[in-house]
Amino acid sequence: MRLTRAFIVLFIILSVACGIGRARAVDELRIAIMQDDKDAAKKFKPLEDYLLKKGFKFTFVTAQNYSNAAYMFKSGAVDAMFSGSGIAGIFMMKGLAEPIVRPLGKDGSSTYHAVILAKKGTPPYTGDASYFKGKKVVFTALASSGEIFYYSVVRDHSISKSNILMMASHGVAIDALSKGAADIAIVKNHVWDKHAKNYPDLMKVGEDREENPDGTLIVSKKTDAEVVAKLAKELTGLKSDKSPDAKAVLDEMGIKGYLTTTAKDFKHTIELLKKAGVDESFDFRF
Repeated sequence: MRLTRAFIVLFIILSVACGIGRARAVDELRIAIMQDDKDAAKKFKPLEDYLLKKGFKFTFVTAQNYSNAAYMFKSGAVDAMFSGSGIAGIFMMKGLAEPIVRPLGKDGSSTYHAVILAKKGTPPYTGDASYFKGKKVVFTALASSGEIFYYSVVRDHSISKSNILMMASHGVAIDALSKGAADIAIVKNHVWDKHAKNYPDLMKVGEDREENPDGTLIVSKKTDAEVVAKLAKELTGLKSDKSPDAKAVLDEMGIKGYLTTTAKDFKHTIELLKKAGVDESFDFRF
């Protein structure tokens, strides 16, 4: 009888311990999303559901702007954020985050570069600031293939500000150029390649062939390193996961998987940022 009672007590203790272990096995990650990016959480929903089964729970935290997101990283209020190369590079320069993975597109691409567009008949890009003199230039803010590239060439910000036009996306920038709102557009090469056939009046007059990582997941330096390593392992393992769940994620997100990404992959992006005058004190506005 005593042995039976002892066995029952031991069984209860082990059951409780296992329950605690399972509860602790779920790693919660607070993902920053921008206030004006209303579809961000929806876009990552397939990945969120997949990772939940792997022991990770996403909580999306809205940031008013990138300055607010930087404060959240610094204070430990968020753990990670998916971002373009320009923003990721700035967070890295501020010592707030490090990259871990980036998506591999269905077309095999994981990086992009800037292309310079103009109306057909426009002289080729010369590679220096004088090319933009007297021209209206359209691009997206804080993009390595937009505003950051422009200011890496045109260093005198006070003179150039009256000649620029900001657009919400690369596609809209191309459209604005076609409609005559600007003389030059600086956009992502992949966006131009996709839409070039729709703009027979436009042509590529130049480009920056050096590549920038696309859609990188950056993590706060305050986030537990063991959790980060586990997350990176799950994400990079997604492309070799043959399960129906993994296939559904890849199909819904339109990717082949994720690639390991480090600071070395941002060499050109950081060079562009520095040439544009960005340093640790930069407040996300030129």
